[in-house]
Amino acid sequence: MSVKRAFDPVVDAHTRLLILGSLPGDASLAAGQYYAHPRNAFWRLVGEAVGRDLAALPYPDRLEALKAARVGLWDVIAGAERRGSLDADIRKAEAADLRQLIDGLPDLRAVAFNGATAARIGRKSLAGIEGLRLIDLPSSSPAHAARSHADKAAAWAVLGPLVR
Repeated sequence: MSVKRAFDPVVDAHTRLLILGSLPGDASLAAGQYYAHPRNAFWRLVGEAVGRDLAALPYPDRLEALKAARVGLWDVIAGAERRGSLDADIRKAEAADLRQLIDGLPDLRAVAFNGATAARIGRKSLAGIEGLRLIDLPSSSPAHAARSHADKAAAWAVLGPLVR
């Protein structure tokens, strides 16, 4: 089984909110884009939270719009073995160096975790950091269809005031 690697972080010195996923799925890895699976609701959810239709933009413009909204993206896992795209199938995970990234983000106020796996690993990595709000979000993945889009959007709406 081959090792799947995370993308580079999408951040700049003005990032106030960092959204962390677990590890890109196969559709994202094939496209070379965060949240590329057409049924993944990430771009709709974060767009609704920041008040911009990100899903309608070409990918490079989505990333620029996120940075303009002071939102960054990365993953809690730098690399791992995984067959398919499910977090439950992740093996031999190598944690991303979240502390090093955060040390370079002077305006960072909050970290949001996209799903339970990201929250479990991310909270462990960030334990003890003072003054940083940690937010668990329902996964935007289509594998987590038990919650409606409206229910997920209500949970993700907490992000809006963090970047305004």
